[in-house]
Amino acid sequence: MKYQKTVTLKDGRECILRNGEERDGQAVLSNFILTHEQTDYLLSYPDENTMTAEQEGQFLQRKTDSESEVEILAQVEGAVAGLAGIAAVGGRDKICHRAEVGISIDRKYWDLGIGTALMNACIDCAREAGYEQLELSVVAENETAITMYKKAGFMEYGRNPRGFKSRLSGYQELVYMRMEL
Repeated sequence: MKYQKTVTLKDGRECILRNGEERDGQAVLSNFILTHEQTDYLLSYPDENTMTAEQEGQFLQRKTDSESEVEILAQVEGAVAGLAGIAAVGGRDKICHRAEVGISIDRKYWDLGIGTALMNACIDCAREAGYEQLELSVVAENETAITMYKKAGFMEYGRNPRGFKSRLSGYQELVYMRMEL
């Protein structure tokens, strides 16, 4: 799925939102590892990544070539500042109306509006792909993210008090959220 947009950040800099492509494999892999080192709120740890830069590039290209899924890079002054994507929950008739969304942003770019811009891009892409519902899960302690998701139109529909088991802090409660498109 193709996507391209330029937004102005809170500090006045421009941020380019665009598809990831095969040539972006190393930069995206480096950003993935960095963001997963910076917070305990994401699904995995850096040492759990098994993709090479080449495999990451192939993954990005598949998403760009897809009609129903996307991986969007946020670039600030040429650097990958964040990533977001939508993926189908599944292809069977009963669930093909649903997609999941995920976002990660390098800590040095937090609070500039990149998360909101990436979320809006994913919502636009999900609508364009024909999904009827967008879903996510978020660690309950991540109040900043929950606030952003609610502003975007997501609503909570459940919680799992032992959704993640952190190496650092033990069990983390997950909040399940969804948005009807």
